[in-house]
Amino acid sequence: MNAFIKLVRNPLKFRIFLLSRLPAAYFSGVRIKSISEEKCVVTVPYKWFSKNPFNSTYFACLAMAAEMSTGALCLANIFKRSPSVSMLLTDMNGAYHKKATGITSFVCRDGIALRDAIEEAIATNGDNMITVQTTGTNEAGELVAVFNFTWSFKVRRKISRL
Repeated sequence: MNAFIKLVRNPLKFRIFLLSRLPAAYFSGVRIKSISEEKCVVTVPYKWFSKNPFNSTYFACLAMAAEMSTGALCLANIFKRSPSVSMLLTDMNGAYHKKATGITSFVCRDGIALRDAIEEAIATNGDNMITVQTTGTNEAGELVAVFNFTWSFKVRRKISRL
């Protein structure tokens, strides 16, 4: 986990990662503000590239930041893991409560639960699923959106060749 957190905390390396792997997040201004074993905070600004015709942040940009707040915690737990574990987003739902007109911060506090779900998949040499929540607030601390993401983890099996 520490290797991934170190990578994410390096602004240059993380921006290169976003540009090469998640260009929409890069251009939308999605950034990981903090990450630890327990939680991850991701922000998305209201700006030209992330706006909609109603003068607020486009819902898909909010969903992208929300997903990253949970997905980064997943990646932190499977990064350079042996045995290798794959992750897949299998379900998502969100509720929007307030117009997003500034910086929206998404906080996922389910890092320990995600770690435990991954450990269980590894212990059973199979797969496991977990639903986690992330909450988005504006700069005044008002609730903007709440998302739930269901992640599936599966231990990759080595194929034996004859």
